[in-house]
This record gives sequence, structure tokens and C-alpha cells, in this order.
Amino acid sequence: MPIQTILITLVALLLFGYFLGRKRALRVSDKAKGNRGLHSLPAYYGYMVAIWAGIPAVIILLLWTSFQTQIITSLTVASLPDIMQGQSTDQLGLTVNEIVNLAESGDISAEEDPAKQAAAQHYLRLKAISSQAKALVVVVAALIGMLIGLRLVKADTRARNKVETVIRWAMIGCAAVAILTTIGIVFSVLFEALRFFQSVSPFEFLFGLNWSPQTAIRADQVGSSGAFGAVPLFVGTLLISSIALLIAVPLGLMSAIFLSEYATARVRTIAKPVLEILAGIPTVVYGFFAALTVAPFIRNLGEAIGLNVASESALAAGLVMGIMLIPFVSSLSDDAISAVPRAMRDGSLGLGATRSETIKQVMIPAALPGIVGGILLAASRAIGETMIVVMAAGLSANLTINPLEAVTTVTVQIVTLLTGDQEFDNPKTLAAFALGLGLFVITLLLNIIALHVIRKYREQYE
Repeated sequence: MPIQTILITLVALLLFGYFLGRKRALRVSDKAKGNRGLHSLPAYYGYMVAIWAGIPAVIILLLWTSFQTQIITSLTVASLPDIMQGQSTDQLGLTVNEIVNLAESGDISAEEDPAKQAAAQHYLRLKAISSQAKALVVVVAALIGMLIGLRLVKADTRARNKVETVIRWAMIGCAAVAILTTIGIVFSVLFEALRFFQSVSPFEFLFGLNWSPQTAIRADQVGSSGAFGAVPLFVGTLLISSIALLIAVPLGLMSAIFLSEYATARVRTIAKPVLEILAGIPTVVYGFFAALTVAPFIRNLGEAIGLNVASESALAAGLVMGIMLIPFVSSLSDDAISAVPRAMRDGSLGLGATRSETIKQVMIPAALPGIVGGILLAASRAIGETMIVVMAAGLSANLTINPLEAVTTVTVQIVTLLTGDQEFDNPKTLAAFALGLGLFVITLLLNIIALHVIRKYREQYE
């Protein structure tokens, strides 16, 4: 039975269990002088029965699905002739893959080897038996859990407490998944970065001024050792991100102040959704706009005033990225300013301050934690942007702070290093993980600074 059918059946059983539990609770309440005789509302008893039916069945389904393929494969290998079982590990793995592919293709008769034909047929039989048994066991577990839950429907059963306990543990589990995923990402990047630093000195990586990760096949070729100085990449990242923030922060903050303090309700209703449309435009569209419109305009303008502007420049990428980041700053800043208590605004105006003085001296400081959060989100978005940089700033790892020249960023180089068939024992490929670790540290420092600002001003204005 397909997994989708099992899930649909299980959902139907859970709904059935909910209605049975609620109906039974209503019957118990009639005997116990109405709902006041029950510890919890009838709906909680229905949820309790559904939980009893669902949790064991879901656990069995997950475990069975996780280990089903491994067990079936082991049983299939055990059915092979002794000659095949005596093969080396690699040869046996190839044989098993051939058998599985043969079984999945459905064209077993085309195989000339009778042993593989028999093994493929045996694999299909085991898979069919496992599928039917899994469906049967899951349904039986749900029914048994439902019966246990129905037996617990009594007037003094603390159904609400039990349901809320399960929900609380479910939320803890979801939070744990997010935390463990983050830890897994950090450690996976860290371990690969440490492998890279076994081949390349951390000092060279952090302070080297030349980035040329191309390693040659022969030792006598030029650049055979590679150059892994990441300073040009981090400088390019900070340069483009700084240009983007110089555009996004003033425009976004001024837009937020206008929408929250000066705009009428009608203008706000129209302007804010239109402004937030910028956040929904794909970055590749921004990249096209930067490469086909902004970059040529900057180059022609520079030539008109006697400046030498590269066809791909940090300024073009930064300008377009800044436009893309305006909604991040504007929307969060607007929400933060609007959340400032009305009493603070009215008190400032009542003491004789003008509207602009109220905004500068009361509203902005009080809303600063939210504004800093918006700026931090925009900065993280700028540091992690790739497509606009590839199309507008290029791939050249130049160490420069001139916005009119071509530069590249950390994320662009990570994509470049991991594109195509790569060997993960080569410093060229492992350099991507070292760059990712550096990017993670930079983002972490930004978060620490933002948390410090938020805590300082939150204590001041609470």
C-alpha cells in the first residue's frame, strides 16, 4: 500500500477517534450533571483519543519506513547464491544495485542471469509483503490506541492537561529540530574547514592578498600550488554590502517614517504594499536589471566625466542590491515605529515639541531595537546575495575599495568552487567550506552587535 494511502487512512482514523472521544465525553457529561461534571471541555477528550490513536501509529510508520529498505536489501542479499555473497564489498554493492534497479524497472525478464532474476523477484515480494504489513500494523496500532483513549474518557480525567502536555512536547521537539539542524550545519562546515586548514595555513587564508584557487594537475604548471588569500573576497563582500546599505538604510528608514507619521491612511494602504513588492522580485531579475541597465548607465556616465569605469563594477551591484533591500528596512522599521506607545508621542507633542523633534528624539530612539533588527536583516541579506553580484560585479577577485572596478564576494566564490563535479579531498573544493565558516563568523558578530544595541535601548525605554 502506498505511503500516501496509509497517511490518508490514518488521518481518517484520527478524525473518527476525535468524534468518538467527544461523543463519549458528552455522554459522560450527561451522567455527571452537564459539562460542569467534566474536568475538561468535551473537545479535549476528542483530542486525547486522537493523540492516543496517532502517536503510536506515526512512530511505527516512521520507524518502519526508515528501516524497511535496509532490511529488505539484507534479506535479498541473504537469498543470493554463495558465489555472489562471497564477492568483495564493492562488487556486492554493485550487484545489489543492479538487482534493485532491475526490480524497480519492472523488466525482470530482460535479465539473462537467472540468479539476479530470482533475487529481483524476491526483492519485489519482500517489498509487497512489507508494504501490506506496514499498513496493517499502523492501522491496528491506531485502533488499539483509540480504544485505550476511549477507556480513559472519564469525568475526572484531566484531558486538557494531557493534551497541552503533548502539544508542549511537540513544540519542544520542533524547536529541538531547528536547534539541532543549526548545530549540524555549523559542525559540518567546521569539520570540512578544518580539513582545508590542514592543507592551507589559516594565516595565509585570513591575511593573504591573492585569491587564485585553481590548482594544476602537474607540479610544473603555473599556479600549481594555488593561492587562497581570502582578503580580496571579504573586502569585495564588505564593499558591495556597504554600498547596498548606504542606499537601503536611508531610503528605507525615511520611507518608514513617512508611512508611520506623515502618510494618510489611504496613502499608507496603497504605498506600503507597493513598496513591499520589491521584496518579492526574484534576484535574477535584479541581476538582469543591473547588468543590462544600471551597469551600462554607470559606465557611460563615468566616461562622460572622464572616469574609467569597468563594465562590471561594485557600484552597479551595490546600487541594485540596495534597491532590493529597501523593503526589509522599511517594513520592519515601520512596524517598530508604529508599535511605540501613543502616550510617548502625545506626551512629546504636548510638551511643545514639533513633529520632527518628536520623531528624532522620541520615536526613533524608542523604536531603535526594531530598526536595528531590520538593518541587520538587510545586512545579512546583502552579505549572502549571489546572483546580482555574478551578473553585475563579475568574478574577479580584485583587492580594491574602488566601487568603479570589478570585484567578487564570498558567496559567489563558494558557488564557483562547488559547481560541477568536485572532489572533496581537494583544497580547491574545501576552500568553499572555509569561506562559509568565515561568512558565518561575520554574521554572528553582526548578531552580537545588534543584540547589544537592542538590549541597551530596550532597557532604557521599557
